This record gives sequence, C-alpha cells and structure tokens, in this order.
Amino acid sequence: MERYIRNEKMLSPSENQRLQTFRVAVVGCGGLGGYLIEMLARLGIGHLTVIDGDVFEPSNLNRQLLSTPEKLGQPKANEARKRVKEINPEIKVMSISEFITEENAVSILAGHDLICDALDNVTSRRLIEKAAEQLNTPLVFGAIAGWYAQVCTIMPGDRMMEKIYPEETGKGAETQLGNPSFTPALAASIQVAEAIKVLLGKGQLLRHKVLSINLLDHEYQVIEL
Repeated sequence: MERYIRNEKMLSPSENQRLQTFRVAVVGCGGLGGYLIEMLARLGIGHLTVIDGDVFEPSNLNRQLLSTPEKLGQPKANEARKRVKEINPEIKVMSISEFITEENAVSILAGHDLICDALDNVTSRRLIEKAAEQLNTPLVFGAIAGWYAQVCTIMPGDRMMEKIYPEETGKGAETQLGNPSFTPALAASIQVAEAIKVLLGKGQLLRHKVLSINLLDHEYQVIEL
C-alpha cells in the first residue's frame, strides 16, 4: 500500500502488513500519549485503544499534541480517537474515557498485544504493570520531567517499577521539574521504536535496563537494573 511505502526501507512489506494485525493500548492521552498515538497511527497499527479519564485544560496547551484551544474541556480519549480517524480511517480505534484503577485495569487492557504507558504518576504505572503481568502482555514504559526522560520495555514478570520507583508514590518528578513540549515528543518516539521491535521481534530491547536521557547536558545512559 502506498501509504506505508516509506516504511519499507526499514520494514519489509510483510512486516508492514503484520503491523495492521496488532492491537495496542495507550494508557494516557496527554503529553506522551498524544505523540504515541500519532506515531502508532501513522505506522499503521491495526487497532488502537486510547484510554484517559481526563479532559483538556489550558495548562495542556504547552505540550500536548492533541490539545488546542477549541478542545478545552473535551475528553482526551475522544479527541484521540478523532485524531486517529483523521490520520487513517482504516484503523480500528476504541476510546475509553476512564482512569485506570485496580478494579478495571485487567478488563480494559485485556486482549492487546502491547501496552504503552503514557501516565504521569507512579501509582497508576504500578497498576498497569501488575495488570500487564496478569495478562502476559509486554509493556513499554516512558516518563518525562523537565529536561529528562526515561524509557524501558517491561516483559511480564520483570517488575521494573519496583526498581525504577523503589519508594516513590504519587505524581513524581514531573510536577517538580515541569513538562515542556520537546521531552515527551522524544520519549514517545523511543517508546514507539521499542513497541515496534517488541511486536515484530526485531533488534535489541531496553529490557532489564532503562534509557536515561538528560537533554540539558546531552547525556544518554543505558542503566542496567
């Protein structure tokens, strides 16, 4: 298909076709989530589930790809679904305007080949890691705070959240260091690269390790955990 022909120098025609068979859930449709959803849709993931119980607020306008003044007050998940359909009407997309909780995590995330974490708090991240383990589903984690970002891939049983956040709860560093526009775009790009590698079984994953990014000083480290 001509839509995906520019992918074919890095992905074979059969790999491009396989992307259309996968179901990916994106938990969070804000800073990280907007970029994740945009890139996954353009790559041609066949089914996307976009999950967020929040609405757009003025403070989102500085960084969230899906946020515009006209969309203030609108549910983020619904606007994410509309954006996917604008990009590619052939993609099946389900929007869920709910926050992930201990009660609903497994039922919402069931039936996916991969889960992308685009959350902004440690408690919810631990919830989706636990649900992903129960469902035997890979999880691609991303977090940003100011000039800094972290990305890793978590396979069922890896339990990386207790290593990345051994004691921390609540919102974490994002609220202390700010949320600009460029850090979530970069982190989401790396998450999508990890997601495609997981789905297609390509390359080396950031598994049992975290990519730590410091854009202020241009320091990039892969830390074994």
